[in-house]
Amino acid sequence: MLSAVPSRCHRVLVVLTLLMPAPLLGQGAPQGTVLRAAHLLDVQGGLLVSPGEVLVRGEHIVAAGASVPHPAGAAILDLGPVTLMPGLIDAHVHLFLHPGAEDSQTVVESVPERTILAELAARDDVMAGFTAERDMGTEGAGSADTAVRNAIDAGLIPGPRMRVSGNAISITGGHEDAIHYNPTEHISSNATYADDADQLVHVMREQIKEGADFTKIYETGADHFADGRLTAPYQYTEEELARAVAEAHRQGTRVGVHCTAEPGALYAAQAGVASIDHAYQLSALTMGVMKEKEIYAVPTFAISEYFADHAATPEAGAHERALQSFHAAEFKKQLAAGVPMAVGSDVGPFPHGTQARELELMVEYGMPAPDVLRADLLNGARLLGWGGAIGELKPGFYADVIAVDGDPLRDISVLRKVRFVMKNGAVVRNEAAGQGGTKQ
Repeated sequence: MLSAVPSRCHRVLVVLTLLMPAPLLGQGAPQGTVLRAAHLLDVQGGLLVSPGEVLVRGEHIVAAGASVPHPAGAAILDLGPVTLMPGLIDAHVHLFLHPGAEDSQTVVESVPERTILAELAARDDVMAGFTAERDMGTEGAGSADTAVRNAIDAGLIPGPRMRVSGNAISITGGHEDAIHYNPTEHISSNATYADDADQLVHVMREQIKEGADFTKIYETGADHFADGRLTAPYQYTEEELARAVAEAHRQGTRVGVHCTAEPGALYAAQAGVASIDHAYQLSALTMGVMKEKEIYAVPTFAISEYFADHAATPEAGAHERALQSFHAAEFKKQLAAGVPMAVGSDVGPFPHGTQARELELMVEYGMPAPDVLRADLLNGARLLGWGGAIGELKPGFYADVIAVDGDPLRDISVLRKVRFVMKNGAVVRNEAAGQGGTKQ
C-alpha cells in the first residue's frame, strides 16, 4: 500500500525544485524557440551575419543564420541590438579556489564548505557566459568536482558543462606539496602523490574510478625568474609521461599538464599530452612538436595580471609584471611558430565570472580577435572533447548561446558584459534590451 505521506526523498526533490532557478525549470516551447538579434557571430569565418537568428528545439540548435524557419507555435525571443554567439569556453579553471591565500584555503576550509563555494563559482561562471569549462584540479578536495559536475548535469544547480580531473598529480616535495609549511606538521599536499610511472598509472585509475574525465599532472615547479631568465625543474621524465598518456588513451581520456618551461615542456610534448598549460617558455623544438601533434598551449595571462595587481609588496608586483612581459614576448614567438592555442584563465585565485579578461589579454599581446575567438570556441571545444558539439552556432550543436553588446571581432572587451545566456536550450540569464517574447 502506498503511503499518502510524501517520502523523505520526495520532499527533498520538492525542495530542490522550489530552490532551483526558474530558467532551469523550462526548456522552451515544444515547437522550439527562435532567438532573434541584430547580429550573429560566424566563428570559423570570423565575421558577423546580420541580422542573426537561431532556432532551438530542446537542447540543440536546429538552424542558425540571417533567417531561420519559424515553426507554428514557436516562441520568438527578440533580444534586440546584440550579437548572438556560442557560449564561451574556459579550458583552465579552479572551481575549488577563491581569492585569498590559496594554501590556507585548503587547510582551513573543509571539503564540504569548499564544495558549496565551488557550486557558487560554477554559477558565477555560467552567468558570465562560460557554458563549458575544464576544472584543472580541486587543490586537495579530491573527487568533489565530480559531484559538482553531476549536480550541474542533473539540473540541480546552475553551471557550465564540465570536464573534471579531481586532484592534480605531483611528486613528493613538488609544485603542490605544501613546501612552505613546517614539514613536521605533515600538512597534506594539494595534489595526489605519484613518484614514478607505476604510481602515476595507479593514481589515474583511482581518479577515473571516482569520476574524473581527464588527468592533470604537474610537470614543472617551482619556478625561478630572475634577470629575464625562467627556470623550472621538471617533475616527470618523458617516459613517465608517456606511460600516463598511454593509460589515458587506453581509457579514452586525456592528460593536461601544468608546465612553464623547458625541458619539461619538451618531455610533455613528445609524450603526447593534450595541452601544456601556462607555457611561459617553449623551445623551438617543443613548438614544432606541438604544432605537428596539435597540442594546445593554454597561456593563462589573467591570473598573472591579477597577482601583479594584488601583490603583497611593490617588489612582488614588479616581479609579477616582469614575468608577464616575459611571457607575452614568448607568446608572440609561439604565435609566429604556429603553436595551437586554447583559452584558459586559471580563474579561482581571482573572482569567478570575471575571466573574459583572458581573451582581452591574448589580443593585447598580439593575437587577432578572430583568432582568439577561434582558439576559445573551436580549439576549446576540441580540447574538452566536445568538438562538433559546442563552440559554434550550427544545426545539431548544443544550444549554448550568449549575447553581447557590440562586435567581439572589433572589440573583444564586450565579452565582459554578457547580456543573455542559454545553456542546453534553457535560458539562464536575460538582460538584453529586447527581451520580449511572443508565440508565433
